[in-house]
Amino acid sequence: MQDDIKKACDILKKGGIILYPTDTIWGIGCDATNEEAIQRIYELKQRDDSKSMLVLLDNPAKLQAYVKDVPDIAWDLIDLADKPLTIIYDGAKNLAANLIAPDGSIGIRITTEPFSMELCRRFHKPIVSTSANISGDSSPSSFSQIGQAVREGVDYIVTYRQKEQSQAKPSAIVKLAKDGSIKIIRK
Repeated sequence: MQDDIKKACDILKKGGIILYPTDTIWGIGCDATNEEAIQRIYELKQRDDSKSMLVLLDNPAKLQAYVKDVPDIAWDLIDLADKPLTIIYDGAKNLAANLIAPDGSIGIRITTEPFSMELCRRFHKPIVSTSANISGDSSPSSFSQIGQAVREGVDYIVTYRQKEQSQAKPSAIVKLAKDGSIKIIRK
């Protein structure tokens, strides 16, 4: 695992994109502050760039570096979540402009999965995480289901967890308004 993390960090620092395991499904990732790398992911996924992607962080304490005002309820949701939870926050900051949604929001998930958590910690920046598929295709629940076009379109493929056949699922998604109101996007 450590060798994969080192190689993935090196690729991310050079502006590359990676295919890696997360706390949910396999993801395509890059430096969330690098507009060119993010554009490459949109092109690889054949995805409209008006559909924003989420980012992973390894620690809730880092949220305030990327969200203008973190609603108080966010801390409770993060603490109480019993499965991976992506929270969409208003007022994204310090991220690439083409990653932020047109309304100024960003989806952020605090990962607790060992590989993605350590990768975020060592990279010292948020990492884009979007499903490892072409837009419109179903999300792969294991590495073996990832299509050849995606595999060929990235700069590095993490070997850790490739042989796992567990059926991973995407995270729950909620949108938090500045007033603390919650809208459930995906359970």
